[in-house]
Amino acid sequence: MQTQNELIPHLFRTEYSKITAVLAKLFGFEHIEIAEDLVSDTFMLAAETWGLKGLPENPTAWLYTVAKNKAKDYLKRHTLFNDKITAEIRRNQSELFEIDIDLSGKNIADSQLQMMFAICQPCIPPEAQIGLSLRILCGFGIEEIADAFLSNKETINKRLFRAKEKLRTEQVKIEFPKPADISRRLQNVLTTLYLLFNEGYHSASKNKALQKDLCLEAMRLTYLLTQNPGTNLPFVNALLALMCFHASRFEARTNTDGEIILYEDQDTTLWDNELITRGEHYLNQASRGSELSKYHLEAAIAYWHTNKTNSPQKWESILQYYNQLLMLEYSPIAALNRTYALSKALGKPAAIIEAEKLGLNNNHLYYCLLGNLYTNVDDAMAVEHLKTALKLAKSADDKRVIEKQISELER
Repeated sequence: MQTQNELIPHLFRTEYSKITAVLAKLFGFEHIEIAEDLVSDTFMLAAETWGLKGLPENPTAWLYTVAKNKAKDYLKRHTLFNDKITAEIRRNQSELFEIDIDLSGKNIADSQLQMMFAICQPCIPPEAQIGLSLRILCGFGIEEIADAFLSNKETINKRLFRAKEKLRTEQVKIEFPKPADISRRLQNVLTTLYLLFNEGYHSASKNKALQKDLCLEAMRLTYLLTQNPGTNLPFVNALLALMCFHASRFEARTNTDGEIILYEDQDTTLWDNELITRGEHYLNQASRGSELSKYHLEAAIAYWHTNKTNSPQKWESILQYYNQLLMLEYSPIAALNRTYALSKALGKPAAIIEAEKLGLNNNHLYYCLLGNLYTNVDDAMAVEHLKTALKLAKSADDKRVIEKQISELER
């Protein structure tokens, strides 16, 4: 049984965002800080009360009841209530203070989805969308967000404040888009969730638990989209499949010192077979319809990376998916990854020719790739490229991996 000191942080992570989403929908973006403060006050009261009286029989229900009552009391005492009540309630004074605060599972899920659409607006920058998602939808503290972005609390607070002000100025409503607009608006939501997942998966933060939490929250929010008929679309399932496949290899990607382990050196016994199976399920769901998105192609590539064999079919399939992905949406990183797949499918000499055409001269990953391709072809050239990569690398972990490769080649 969990103690109070263990339970409250757990409930804060799981319930804070749910209650905040419902109250924020009630108050609107113009008063979202009130919603956040009321929920924070609820948890502070829980810490005080439970410390004195012990844990209630149903801690979650206790939090919901107290949060509701705090919100109702606030509305009774402040003129904000006059802006929120309907014309019918104004006419019927007996119902004045009976405004409904619905914390049912369905309304929580709906409120979180509506908040997701509200936050993921092109009028604020992507990093602000991710930050607000972490704060409002995931219940992350400012320090955790700062750690995730390798920043500081002051910078994050300013970023979130500016984002909220912009959403107020634009009069963004916390509501579902019209059915005709869902598919278009959903693209921005998925981009934010994709970036949120990558922020955890490729994070330079030393906090491995935080990295994993970022990935899991991105997966949870994407899963919410699959549970709503209006947003349970093929490309949403494709993104969730992609996340499952990547997350399945999470434990194998770093060693005990936090250093990155290259794909071909990973311990496949650490791969999570349950997540791989879930990924296959969502990839099958994504095959409905005729639309092919970048998430479909990336999920297919990630699926093949969970195949433990090193067969020609595996790398030929990955190469073909990369070819399609680059035609659909070119990116330098995808081009680099395609070249690695090309080396596995057709050999290093062919890949070297393609790689040198890319000319990504300011990217340390480019020179890492060239170092890998020239290894056992021209080791002196491999070392030269890796030394260039070492100069360009920014994180200490990347530098350690590169130094290790250089050391092995120079033996």
